[in-house]
Amino acid sequence: MDKPHPQQQWQQAVTAYALAVNDYVAQGRTQGWDNLAEPQVPETEHLLEAWLAALQEANRAGVDEQQRLAFREAWPPAHHPLLPLLDEHGQGIGNVLLLDDGSLMARIGMPYDKGQVVRIDRHGVTPVIGIEHFGRCPARRYFALANAEGVRVTDGWGGPQVQRLGWPTGLEGLPAGYPFEPFDLPPTPTALIPFPDGQRVLLVSAQGIFVLASAGATRLLPHQARVLDALAEGTEPEDVSLGLSMEHGRVSADGRLIVVGEQGSRHLVLDDQLRLVAEVGPGSEYPHFALFNRAGDQVILNACHFYSGATLAVRVVDLPGLKTDYYSQDPRTPLVQDGARVYAGVARAGEYIVGDAYGYLRAFGEDGKEHWQHYLGSTISAMDISADGHTLVAASHAGIVSVIALDSGRPAWQIGTGAHGEVRRWLFWKGWDKALAW
Repeated sequence: MDKPHPQQQWQQAVTAYALAVNDYVAQGRTQGWDNLAEPQVPETEHLLEAWLAALQEANRAGVDEQQRLAFREAWPPAHHPLLPLLDEHGQGIGNVLLLDDGSLMARIGMPYDKGQVVRIDRHGVTPVIGIEHFGRCPARRYFALANAEGVRVTDGWGGPQVQRLGWPTGLEGLPAGYPFEPFDLPPTPTALIPFPDGQRVLLVSAQGIFVLASAGATRLLPHQARVLDALAEGTEPEDVSLGLSMEHGRVSADGRLIVVGEQGSRHLVLDDQLRLVAEVGPGSEYPHFALFNRAGDQVILNACHFYSGATLAVRVVDLPGLKTDYYSQDPRTPLVQDGARVYAGVARAGEYIVGDAYGYLRAFGEDGKEHWQHYLGSTISAMDISADGHTLVAASHAGIVSVIALDSGRPAWQIGTGAHGEVRRWLFWKGWDKALAW
């Protein structure tokens, strides 16, 4: 008997594996995980050459949308078959934004990579010249666009400039009278978040966390107190560590609160005058991520340990004066998600959706009740959601950008427990001449 065509083998393997994993999860949740055999990953490496040829054919000039959809139907998206190629081709996607016209902005490469900013729409992928990093305010109106010369704030993407801000010198907030050296180069942004009035920008970087304003920059982290302690212990100024790890920050939609943190701090909450409001002890070892809910009356705070983590929630009304220890059992900081090391996340009405180190999108309610999970694969590096909460975009360290129609139904090849269907996937792979749509 003739062997099935590679496309048929791929389709059967991908779909059967997804069904097996979903059945395994369903059984484990209802009957317990004891004596359950985890599904075996099918052997698909021999199909990669045929898959790649079909992918390239579906992306050649002149191919219409119907033909691309037919390719996607014939070769359903999956992560596990691509594993043999990822060491050579995979790369992190540092940032993604969904614009109101339905197009996507993405930074290919992580913040510390040289990277490239691109715009993705139904016509394809277009490089954006003159912008190295970008960010959007939590109210979705203002954008920060950065290059070596500084940070521009515009009213809308492509809109008029409302502010131009310089980079920090690196000497802000450091004790006077010591021979500290200024930055040789501008900090590399992990995140750029304009405030909702468009006048200031929160700059998160491994070189420090700052608020940029027309009058200059203000350092939020590392604290001057930490620097003074190091100096008091006899550390020479040039040896004082001013760098941050796991640095992160978030601005509330009304601009009244700023949440920042890094590996060696608690979760710190400041008001719009940059005064300390709260210090929240993390639920795991290292503060890693923060996110406000859609209503703006709650914030979640994730801390990690290796590839796992714990996420606390705090009501905004409980923040003033709140000061808790690590692993506190304070009822004002309940655990709402246990297990995820969160690298990216979004919120919609009544729900948080976070991306973890294992390639899962995990959704849960503001009360901590788990809603659903959706598998993309590789560590999730960036996410955004449309204003109406119907379209989600998630990117990973596999060099993949996935556009997902939420609550649209789950295709047979999708691993997950939610009714969500991916509508387009882009592969931004190292060594390729161009990105390819799947």
